[in-house]
Amino acid sequence: MLLCIDTGNTNSTFSLWDGEQFVSHWRISTDHRRTADEYFVWLQTMISLTHYDLDISRCIISSTVPRVVFNLRVLCNRYFNTRPLVVGRPDCLLPAAPRVDQGVTVGPDRIVNTWGAHVLYGGDLVVVDFGTATTFDVADDTGAYIGGVIAPGVNLSLEALHMGAASLPHVDVTMPAQVIGLNTVACIQSGIYWGYIGLVEGTVAKIRQERGLPMKVVATGGLAPLFEQGTDLFDEVDDDLTAHGLRLIYDHNKEAGNV
Repeated sequence: MLLCIDTGNTNSTFSLWDGEQFVSHWRISTDHRRTADEYFVWLQTMISLTHYDLDISRCIISSTVPRVVFNLRVLCNRYFNTRPLVVGRPDCLLPAAPRVDQGVTVGPDRIVNTWGAHVLYGGDLVVVDFGTATTFDVADDTGAYIGGVIAPGVNLSLEALHMGAASLPHVDVTMPAQVIGLNTVACIQSGIYWGYIGLVEGTVAKIRQERGLPMKVVATGGLAPLFEQGTDLFDEVDDDLTAHGLRLIYDHNKEAGNV
């Protein structure tokens, strides 16, 4: 089986691909202090709960937190006897090279998402990822990443609002019953929810205008289904997009004889 590891700033997702489908996804908080042994004990426990054998022989990693990569590589080497591919490293071949300013490093998750969306849904397209940051990743019709937009994430904005204004409470993200709030909590929820709907719709409109193309829009990330309720902008909502992108990049390296 192929283990796809996606490490973000807040959470890390481990996805198990059996060659035809993902049989399980598990999520754990990202912590650079977590050792390879701790990862294995946790992963072994999660896999045992799903009654799958721990038959992992291939691994691929995408990480926006460089400090966790070492222990993840040790995990794959020590417990699964395999050299993992790490997206963004020279030994991991990309199906399409990013087309950005020279010397710029593109987050591996953004490359993974755009390639996964390209193969699954076709391009030109925009991938909107509701993560720690809200990112807009643009791919052309070859699947190459050609740039994007980064905005503060929803939960990050809520936390900043709570910390910066002592009298404002911390609230959950939800779709409010009406736009005009009748109390402080409802006002904040409306501002966050409809504010981000406006941010997403406006940004995608500007991207389409600049590209001059009717681009598809694919949403991913834990909050994507929630924001889908407030707009008809998204052509697809795919919470497993990053995992699919990882296994597709692994397949590309396998076909090229790199693994």
